[in-house]
Amino acid sequence: MGLLRSRTRRPVACVYLTGFLGHRRFRQPDIDVEIDSDIESSMIKGFVVLVTVFVLHGAVHAADKIRISIANLSGQFMTFSLAHKRGFLKEEGIEAEIIRVTGGASAAALSSGDLDYGTGMTLGGTMTGLPVKVVACFVPAPVFALVARPEIKSVQELKGKTVGISTFGGLSIFGARVIAKHFGLDPDRDLKFVAVGAVEGRFIRLTQGLIDAAVLAPPLDSEAKKKGFNILARADEILVFPETGLVAGVKKIQEKPDEIKRVIKAGIKANRYIRSNRDGTIQFIMEWLKVNREVAATTYDGVVKVYNEDPSVCEKGLRVMIEERKQTLKINRDVPLSEVADLSLIREAQRELGIK
Repeated sequence: MGLLRSRTRRPVACVYLTGFLGHRRFRQPDIDVEIDSDIESSMIKGFVVLVTVFVLHGAVHAADKIRISIANLSGQFMTFSLAHKRGFLKEEGIEAEIIRVTGGASAAALSSGDLDYGTGMTLGGTMTGLPVKVVACFVPAPVFALVARPEIKSVQELKGKTVGISTFGGLSIFGARVIAKHFGLDPDRDLKFVAVGAVEGRFIRLTQGLIDAAVLAPPLDSEAKKKGFNILARADEILVFPETGLVAGVKKIQEKPDEIKRVIKAGIKANRYIRSNRDGTIQFIMEWLKVNREVAATTYDGVVKVYNEDPSVCEKGLRVMIEERKQTLKINRDVPLSEVADLSLIREAQRELGIK
């Protein structure tokens, strides 16, 4: 028959035929065929039907492969791990690998193309030139707590003490600073921040007495309380800012908006599941975090109230973050929301899902 070369591309599939059949072109929706001589119209149509079936079959089953990073294995980061486990990403034609990347490494990997998406809402890299933007929020309020040693009963008593955070550019220090200000402390003068890394490391250092307080997320805040440590403040009771969402490189936003919308839709479906299916989510948490049912239930109850993908709530929180980051990074210029976020795609995704 000759040489057949096929390429599958969304939304148009193209097939080119060469060989003894001459030089003739045939078109119909989704198919572009070149042939090399006169043959019977019925033969052409029959062949095109077969090619159409072959190409479209391949297109339906070829999922886009992506890598999504999460910063921690904790309750507020479960949107995409659950979307992967429950099949919401596959429903959107996405084959995802969920990997753990902490701190500013995620933003750097996004800008270099080593990652497709991040979930942490750190804006420091974006505001200092990295070409990445927030495209969606899934947890637009923080769920972590400031937890201290048994003898420390209030935030004011932390004056001169050490507080364990993830990194100096992460959300934990941002939240700790805002909490300190809320209770009348100057975070630059009154607190000594120690970058410990992941939340498990902060928990271990706190319980071993190596630091005076730490920013902990569910379920480790509750585990610390069981051991006699004090929860001094919960961030969601004091401030609003997005803790987890979806972050993408500017290049991907420009070149693959459809893929981004499909990833966002999977996240929205996961959030809906989390809010409406307590038992199913608790079972997922047990498997994901490898904890017993009691810990999983405590984790769920501690985070479910902040799962919300409303872009207007996200926008409000991002503006709060921008102002705090400007102070931390000593940025004097105006930083518009458009510099750090593009929320047009989540609004489109919501409309396509029938969400007003």
